[in-house]
Amino acid sequence: MATETMEQAVTEAVRILREGGVILYPTDTVWGIGCDATNAEAVERIYRLKRSENKKSMLVLCATPDMVVRYVHKAPGIAFEVQELATKPLTLILPGASGVAANLIPEEGTLGVRIPDHAFCQAMLRKLGRPIVSTSANISGEDTPRNLAEISREIIDGVDYVVNPKFEGKPTGKASSILLFNEAGEFRIIRE
Repeated sequence: MATETMEQAVTEAVRILREGGVILYPTDTVWGIGCDATNAEAVERIYRLKRSENKKSMLVLCATPDMVVRYVHKAPGIAFEVQELATKPLTLILPGASGVAANLIPEEGTLGVRIPDHAFCQAMLRKLGRPIVSTSANISGEDTPRNLAEISREIIDGVDYVVNPKFEGKPTGKASSILLFNEAGEFRIIRE
């Protein structure tokens, strides 16, 4: 596996995602637990693994703004302008979630979305063609691990595939900022 290329790792990760599997993968912030965001059974597996049913702890990664608007149909245009100007990882909580697993959507009908600035994530998203769940790789209530070495055995053993850490890139090592938008384009900072 030492000679595994990024393309091979992406292909394997996407194969597992398409089969309803759960993966552990690097992002531009911290390592994430992920699955196909349209697969409710896979989403349920992540809740069980994290020992949490908190829908607000689950966001999805999208490759492009075009992908985002396929899954949030009430997103105000200003949100995309803010996203484009962001100089660090930014999650947008947008109204009008649709097309993802119902168990990902909180009662407000919103969806947290982020467009990662990360080669591996982008390649995986483009190949899958759908959003991927991203939630921190920890049991609910425990500290967020910044790298693979800090992830608990229980999490590692609970996923179907762990992406090779050589594709980690240069993550920030901390969670993204979060802005909550309403349909009118007004926003509130949830996490700086």
